Amino acid sequence: MTENVVAADDGVDQSRRKFLTTATIATGAVGAVFAAVPFIASWQPSERAKALGAPTVLDISKLDPGQMTITSWRRSPIYVVRRTPEMLASLKGHDQLLKDPNSEDSDQPPYTKNVYRARKPEVLVLIGTCTHLGCLPKQHFAPHDPEIGAYWPGGFFCPCHGSRFDLSGRVFTGSPASINLRIPPYEFSNPNTLVVGLDETHKGAA
Repeated sequence: MTENVVAADDGVDQSRRKFLTTATIATGAVGAVFAAVPFIASWQPSERAKALGAPTVLDISKLDPGQMTITSWRRSPIYVVRRTPEMLASLKGHDQLLKDPNSEDSDQPPYTKNVYRARKPEVLVLIGTCTHLGCLPKQHFAPHDPEIGAYWPGGFFCPCHGSRFDLSGRVFTGSPASINLRIPPYEFSNPNTLVVGLDETHKGAA
């Protein structure tokens, strides 16, 4: 009789042992997952790192000629325009109307110091804040815009104080802004991928 009781108790102990072992393993697995989350998250740039200059990647394959899209880098709007041949042609012939036609006194990487102010003539990349007081210039790409004037070749118009910039971001004489729109460091990792904040000298934030 006693032996039967011991055997029954033994069975209960074994069941409890299995339950406790399974529960411990499950708890450990859940703990491991939660412990891994901060570690995995650390592989991604933090919001602070992005604000300090982590690169911004943009797929421009769907940007049609004549269109502009806006992304951000270092909390600044970045204007990206795919210029048409007509837009590129409009950049020549109005140097006499510009404050700094050769971008001598403006802020841009050396590889954009050309009439197109770009690595690729058809892709314009600008920091989209007016160099007067930081407003956001609006796109007025159509030439001879009656709101601006018959001379207008197309470009950007700041609604705050009337600064005008051509399709390379060069400022017109008579504008409150004193220098051309700034250009961020950037490169193309492939023909359709723009990386803002990364180039030969700027490696971005880790």
